Amino acid sequence: MTVQARCVRLPSKVADAASLAPVIETRALSRGEKDLLIEIKAAAVNPSDVKAATGLMPYAVFPRTPGRDYAGVVVDGPTGWIGREVFGSSGDLGIRRDGTHATHLVVEADAVVEKPNSISWEEAAGIGVPFVTAMEGLRRAGIPKAGETVLVMGVNGKVGQAAVQIASWHGARVIGIVRKAEPYEGHASSKVEVIDASETDVAARVRELTSGKGADIVFNTVGDPYFQAAHQSLALRGRQILIAAVDRIVQFNILEFYRGQHTYVGIDTLGLSSVATGAVLRELGPGFADGLLKPFPIKPSAVYPLEQAKAAFIAVAGSSRDRVILRPSA
Repeated sequence: MTVQARCVRLPSKVADAASLAPVIETRALSRGEKDLLIEIKAAAVNPSDVKAATGLMPYAVFPRTPGRDYAGVVVDGPTGWIGREVFGSSGDLGIRRDGTHATHLVVEADAVVEKPNSISWEEAAGIGVPFVTAMEGLRRAGIPKAGETVLVMGVNGKVGQAAVQIASWHGARVIGIVRKAEPYEGHASSKVEVIDASETDVAARVRELTSGKGADIVFNTVGDPYFQAAHQSLALRGRQILIAAVDRIVQFNILEFYRGQHTYVGIDTLGLSSVATGAVLRELGPGFADGLLKPFPIKPSAVYPLEQAKAAFIAVAGSSRDRVILRPSA
């Protein structure tokens, strides 16, 4: 089968989101022997999509169709695939090859995950990057065990919320850090204790809450602004996961690092292929199917048609807390 897909196209990199000039082009798509041709029902817009469009990722190719996350129906594929409802994500889609901001997508069969019936298209499309980042971080650091303490810095960000869900799903105690007084906004399988970093010495409070032990895992979604507090909050043999940076250079106490037997784990999901990303999502599948993990709620105001892709990108560039979605049929 060959389809004439309507695709958002970025002709070249620009200085900022306001300078974006995406166009809608029609492109012929057909699958390879081990691929699926998917009709896209919804696709998320991630901060990495904006960064790649504005030249912050030198390996991003132009022109291209952006987009890493998707949900849709298989319309052509090997025997048994047609009609199946799937979702997925990738580190290369939309960055180094054409991505998901289109009516159709060609992707490897091993890359997709079955969409639970209880989850809408928009919700499924919003799972990808945040949950893959959180899960890959916890996989690499060691999935928390029941009774371990996980400290999530930037707890109300999308990756932070995903990390909370996964950690509490596995029975860990979760403490969250916010930069101003506010409660935890997301789903969790148990209570999330919140520390306001603007009012409290984070490390001292973590020690107080853990009877002096500290956190077994610190998931630092912010980077260097919380680096020292994260370092000082680690328990013996604690692990800090890092996924972002504001300033790239930090100082830390090497003596405390090796005497604490600490581990630092760096996560960059852009290094994961579609197939590798699919493997991560499949580990999360049972949690979503059982309702113990929940997708992010999608506000109608955060759903855009392909023709309004620029507005969607600008919303994400403006640090919207909403999960922003493109709906090809809108």
